[in-house]
Amino acid sequence: MSRRLILSLLSLLVISLGTFAAIKFAQGYRPSFGGPQALKGTGLLVANSFPSGAQVFLNGKLTTATDDTLNLPPGDYQVDIKKDGFHAWSKRLKLEPELVTQTNATLFPAVPTLRPLTFSGALNPLPSPDGQKIAYVVTASANPTQTGLWVLELTQSPSFLRKDPRQIARNNGLDFSIATLAWSPDSSQILVHLDKNNFLLDATRFNDNLELKDVTARLTLILSDWEERLAKKQLQQLLTLPLALPALLLESATNLYFSPDETKLLYTATKDINLPQGLLPPLPASSTQNQQRQLAPNATYVYDLKEDKNFLVSPPPPAELGNEAKTPPHKILLVDSLEIPPTTSPSALPAGRQAYTKLQDFPLLIDTLAALTAQYTPLPIQPLQWFPTSSHLIAIAEGKITVLEYDGLNQTTIFSGTFRPGFAYPAPNGSQMIILTNLNQDSDLPPNLYSIDLK
Repeated sequence: MSRRLILSLLSLLVISLGTFAAIKFAQGYRPSFGGPQALKGTGLLVANSFPSGAQVFLNGKLTTATDDTLNLPPGDYQVDIKKDGFHAWSKRLKLEPELVTQTNATLFPAVPTLRPLTFSGALNPLPSPDGQKIAYVVTASANPTQTGLWVLELTQSPSFLRKDPRQIARNNGLDFSIATLAWSPDSSQILVHLDKNNFLLDATRFNDNLELKDVTARLTLILSDWEERLAKKQLQQLLTLPLALPALLLESATNLYFSPDETKLLYTATKDINLPQGLLPPLPASSTQNQQRQLAPNATYVYDLKEDKNFLVSPPPPAELGNEAKTPPHKILLVDSLEIPPTTSPSALPAGRQAYTKLQDFPLLIDTLAALTAQYTPLPIQPLQWFPTSSHLIAIAEGKITVLEYDGLNQTTIFSGTFRPGFAYPAPNGSQMIILTNLNQDSDLPPNLYSIDLK
């Protein structure tokens, strides 16, 4: 055998061994000295946080800082991530050989900044379906021309300067403070029900009172079109679920709300039922947190559409005086049913489009508008809503706003104080929480919208 051939074979062997070693190293294998195996599989922990630069504690010991990747023996680890000025993040994670586990820890400030967004009051605030705007009514301005209906943009301009609120309608003979408002599904219009009149306003500009036209005559067509557009969107979302799940949820759940990225579903069970296992093929390195597939009535859950995991986020409320807690009646319906969602009030809407033919009964109209609004925001009917990260929920209680992860862990109080419990809403980029409050309790002025800065 020639010397050149021997060198070629040795080179090929070295390259092959090097490639094999590199692959195993990338898979988390490390040399094991003194053990029965020459190579031992490890788990990869990607310790990241938002914001970065936090300290990472493993089983109580300071180990590294985010963002870093650690090769660790498989097993359970208590992971704590801490940063000065922020609430700590904590979770028990299971590392498996050759698999990557990420912390994805969002840290919320321990002392957030509170600043006003409005100064002349903000009555009846209502977020738009796209989450980009809030409509509200001003009644306390020193300048009468500034009273009326306003819209606050929650998005930032390219220069990162916040847009000022803009007036879209003036009182001038109308009293918007007693009006019922409803956004169109595309967030471009606002329907104003005022006494026995109904006006459709352009939400993108100022609407002069002289050009306002009563749309009561075609209100049936307007609401039918809105309901059908909302129902079609919801049907498209339901069709992204595993095959057997839509029918099961429509039969046994209520208050269905998809996360902003549509990868998770928040819902409240109405029956004792078992959620089947294996609705989707298992994914490697999926969540190892405890899930709950035995559903209890009036408990609220989050279903992960990617990992086929179901987490309890709110247990059923305790029964009062021996009576079982009542399930909120709002329910998403398929467009084929051509039905209006059941109203959130005790009175029930008639089934089918016939409800729209009885709009002379204006209390019924108010119920209808409330039911339409409840299809895109849970604010009117329940204390839980999605945070823009799609990995967190917002829980609103008396005097407290809490953010928790979709698996029910890391519950963090981001605000404790006086605010109107019926309204707390996040900016679309998650940088702020908007609340309605009056910080001066001795003042007779109406409450204003304030921003709690979270970044």
